[in-house]
Amino acid sequence: MPFQPRVAILVPAPDYYEKWQPAFARKAAALTAAGLVVEQRVWSDPGDLSGYDLVLPLFAWGYQRDVAAWYGLLDRLEIQALPVANPVPVLRWNSDKAYLAQLGAKGVAVVPTVEVAELDDTSLAAAMSELAIEEAVIKPAISGGADGTHRIAAGSPIPPDAIGERRLVQPLMPAILTDGEYSLFFFAGKFSHAIVKRPASGDFRVQEQFGGRETVWEASDAAQELAAAALAAAPAPPVYARVDMVGDGTGKLHIMELELIEPSLFLHHAPDKGAAFGSAVYAAI
Repeated sequence: MPFQPRVAILVPAPDYYEKWQPAFARKAAALTAAGLVVEQRVWSDPGDLSGYDLVLPLFAWGYQRDVAAWYGLLDRLEIQALPVANPVPVLRWNSDKAYLAQLGAKGVAVVPTVEVAELDDTSLAAAMSELAIEEAVIKPAISGGADGTHRIAAGSPIPPDAIGERRLVQPLMPAILTDGEYSLFFFAGKFSHAIVKRPASGDFRVQEQFGGRETVWEASDAAQELAAAALAAAPAPPVYARVDMVGDGTGKLHIMELELIEPSLFLHHAPDKGAAFGSAVYAAI
C-alpha cells in the first residue's frame, strides 16, 4: 500500500461563529486527492501534534482575537521542530501587518500605510495629513476578516474599539468600490488562479460575511509580477499563498496584504479545482 502522509489541519473551536466547514471540505478534498490523510485539530488546543507528517494552519480562524495563544502556538511548533506549512517564520512574519512597511522598503508597491501606536484624534489627523487624504481606512495590525476595520472621514469620531489602540491608517482606495479587490493564488511558487472581489453596495469590505461577491479574474502580467515580488520578501518560500491587491486612481496595482496563514483559497475557481494545491502540500512533506 502506498505511503499516505497524515496532515493535521488546524481549525477553530466548535463554537466558532463563522461557518468554515464548506471551505474546509474543498481543501480537504484536494489534499485527499493528492494522497494525504487529513485530520482536524483545534488550533487553540491542538494536543499532541508530533505524530503528523505536516501541520497546516489553514483554518486557524480567529487567531487575531487571541494573539497571545497564537504566538504561543507558533513558539511551541518551533521549539518542537514540528513540520509546518507554511513554515513558522513565515506565519510569524505574516501575523503582523508591519510587514507592509518592509515590502515598501524593498520597492514593492503597497497601499500607503502609517502606523500609529495609540490612536487618538491628533495622531489620526497627523496620519491623514501625512497621507494627504480626506478619507481613511483604519485597521488593527493583527487582524483578519476585516475585524476592527473602519472607514472614517477627516474630522469624524474614532470608533470606540480603536481609541488608544495600535492601528494602521491607510487611504480609502476608491478603486475598491468600483473595480474591486484582486486576489492571486500561488502554490509552491507557481501562479494558480485569480479572482476579483467586489463589496456590496454601500460597503467597502469585500468579505462574504459583509455581502461581498467574487468572480474569476484573468490576472495581468503586471499583477502576477507584483505578487511574485511581494512573496519573494517572505522569510521563506510559502507553500500556499494569497496575494490581495487593489488599483489606485491611475490603474497601478498596490499590495493590500499577503495571506499566508489561513486564507480562503477559492479552489472552486481554480482551473484544476485544487490539484496544484494538493501537490504543493504533498511536496512539502
